[in-house]
Amino acid sequence: MRIDIMTLFPEMCEAFLSESIIGRARAAGHVDIRCVNIRDYAGNKHNRVDDYPYGGGTGMVMKPNPIYDCYQAVTEGGARKCHLIYLTPQGKTLTQERVRELSEMDDLVFLCGHYEGVDERVIEEIVDEEISIGDYVLTGGELPALILADSISRMLPGVLANEDAFTEESHYGHLLEYPQYTRPAEWQGREVPEVLLSGDHGKVDRWRLEQAVARTLERRPDMLEAADAAGELTKEEREILDTLKDV
Repeated sequence: MRIDIMTLFPEMCEAFLSESIIGRARAAGHVDIRCVNIRDYAGNKHNRVDDYPYGGGTGMVMKPNPIYDCYQAVTEGGARKCHLIYLTPQGKTLTQERVRELSEMDDLVFLCGHYEGVDERVIEEIVDEEISIGDYVLTGGELPALILADSISRMLPGVLANEDAFTEESHYGHLLEYPQYTRPAEWQGREVPEVLLSGDHGKVDRWRLEQAVARTLERRPDMLEAADAAGELTKEEREILDTLKDV
């Protein structure tokens, strides 16, 4: 997969994308992520990419030409068929299911807005999808773009040790993840649940499922309700859920 991030701050993006799992994934060739500076396409000696909004108001708006010219360069004049995502608080809220769908695409381009956003005309011209990472406002689209790049990359083949590394995590399905423990077996008077030390994999699996259902019921009952309505609960999950509700 190739991901191009169109941004005013490529160095900031590179600093994050060069570390940890995603940095190793890039180095190994599992994902090709490129950070492209929109200012390189400003077309003026001051590399200015913003201007005052028509109609007045506070702040500045990113001009359409630099963004469009950057897009043309990234897509090789349209020869590369890419899915362009604009990161904005006005977009649809990102979900794990959408991350999974995007991970199956070959070419993605992320547009990072800044200031008061970008000229609406360039959105209409090149943007395929608008995504938000939550109901709050940030200074720019770089952090959301990095979150999206990270969440997609870790689902690609070869990036994580095995598929279980993400299929058992919160939000992959309809359950939150069960509690995790490591050494030491006792810390600050708190002990690791005995079942995890038993070596009985069947009991461990059952305990983890029970904990996942209980945690989801406590923290995100809406996820269980949606799964129940869609008929996605397994027989075991249904039995555990019914038991918890009877307590």
